[in-house]
Amino acid sequence: MRFNISCKAFYSAVSAAAKVINPKNALAILDNFLISVEGDTLTVTGADVDNSLSARVTLAEHEGEGRFCVTARRLVELLKELPDQGLTVTVDETTFAVEIEYTGGKYNLTAINGNEYPVFKSDDDDQSAPQHFTINSGAMLKGLDYTIFAVGNDDYRPMMKGVFLDIKPEEISFVATDTHKLVRYTDSRVKSGITASCILPVKPASIIRNIFGKDTELSIDMTAKNATIESEAFTFRCTFLNGRYPDYNRVIPKTSPFRLTVDRLSMLNAVRRVGVFVDPGYGLEKFKINPDKLLIKSDDNNYCTCARETVPCSYNGPEMVIGFSAPFLIEFMTIMPSDEVYIDLADPSRAGVFCPSENEEGTDLVMLLMPMNVDKF
Repeated sequence: MRFNISCKAFYSAVSAAAKVINPKNALAILDNFLISVEGDTLTVTGADVDNSLSARVTLAEHEGEGRFCVTARRLVELLKELPDQGLTVTVDETTFAVEIEYTGGKYNLTAINGNEYPVFKSDDDDQSAPQHFTINSGAMLKGLDYTIFAVGNDDYRPMMKGVFLDIKPEEISFVATDTHKLVRYTDSRVKSGITASCILPVKPASIIRNIFGKDTELSIDMTAKNATIESEAFTFRCTFLNGRYPDYNRVIPKTSPFRLTVDRLSMLNAVRRVGVFVDPGYGLEKFKINPDKLLIKSDDNNYCTCARETVPCSYNGPEMVIGFSAPFLIEFMTIMPSDEVYIDLADPSRAGVFCPSENEEGTDLVMLLMPMNVDKF
């Protein structure tokens, strides 16, 4: 078997497939790519025990068809260093010796029979037909971008270690929480026509964000335990987390009596500066909210340091002192898409609800942050 391919196209395919492969695998065969030639299409597949990604490249010239496995790390490193030229890849189907040749160099690798590579199978107990819908990759990526930072990492709450997709016929909601913060992003422009839900682990969510373009139509087939996401260039199969996701809508307050309006960049920069002086063990920043100004304070008694900043604001309630985690606030203010931010409050013991002053048409972004105890300002 022989085929010609540009180094750039080959490298793009293997670097995408390599994102699925774990640094250490229980099955040694999963340290390899499965490379197959069928018709005029070259397919590079990388997998772990739960996920697999196949990247496709159209070949201009080839002889024969077949499949073989080759060490992923070595192939990625080789193609990364080669110049952007045409490559000729020859595979001996008897000995599985692989030769990669270009003008100025020749490299020899040892491959494995592609038939030894495991096949990704559904492990659903029932044999029900998968549900199908399509979504623009831009909507999918934006939902994951807004929520993935809020995913939990507590092994005692495994269902919170992923992004929850609540799919309804007329909208889709992306939700993530770690019990300290919660983010819900709803996009009513996505009309899936189905009712389904799943918990997407962090690794598949990150792979989706990294490999799919921002304006690609994605075809998704979902079962109760896994999904197949397909575009023109990629096929990604992933397994969901097991468990029942908490009822996130019950946690978000319907209304809060007081609203604080603040410039996003002004507050972000002030929180970052004052955050330099927080006690690393707690990350607490204290906020004294007045009708026209927001006083931010932090101190670290271990080093006798203190910081204060004042940020202009608009507030329609009585003076309030409340504490929030500086790292969480920085995440919230960084991800917010608008110039101004609304923070709805009830009292210092209840969660603050953060919203952009303007949402993109057909979308709704809500972030919830639990307060921290403040003894005195």
